Amino acid sequence: MQSQFGEVGIVWKVKNKEVMITRVFLPESGKKIKYIIKKLYPDAVLGSVSIINKICKKLENFLKGKPIEFSLNNIDLTQLHNFQKKVLVFEKQIPYGWVSTYGRLAKKIGVPRASRAVGQALARNPFPIIIPCHRVIKANGSLGGFQGGLKLKRNLLELEGVQFHREGKVIMDKVW
Repeated sequence: MQSQFGEVGIVWKVKNKEVMITRVFLPESGKKIKYIIKKLYPDAVLGSVSIINKICKKLENFLKGKPIEFSLNNIDLTQLHNFQKKVLVFEKQIPYGWVSTYGRLAKKIGVPRASRAVGQALARNPFPIIIPCHRVIKANGSLGGFQGGLKLKRNLLELEGVQFHREGKVIMDKVW
């Protein structure tokens, strides 16, 4: 799927007669998503079904700046270990246009000293945008990391209306 930021890819499978997304790939500079997918999923074939087309349309609208919420119904969370699953499911609650910090998220899931582990769980999020890990930043307002790169993270936050100081840090007026 093409977006203003580049190519986005979705890997899905049929599991127990249901279509389940196993991975979302964000744009990588100079790399074709189909080659990345083929390398990681050599048995993958290009194709789609109705539910994937609907999710692609939602992703497309989100990437155009529309406030879209995604369901976890067709997301294969079984591939995640328990801590990562807890982090991602909780993180998904951060509202559109808001941010949280790694430390605040760690406190909200009941492990206040685990901000670094929260960051690692988010860095391995196989469902970026659907589970919007770009909404989590450092306590000082700087962006932290993001698998799609910091430029894309900032672009996604700006699409949601998050504002930045001149030096590049998030204006912390909508912190969840």
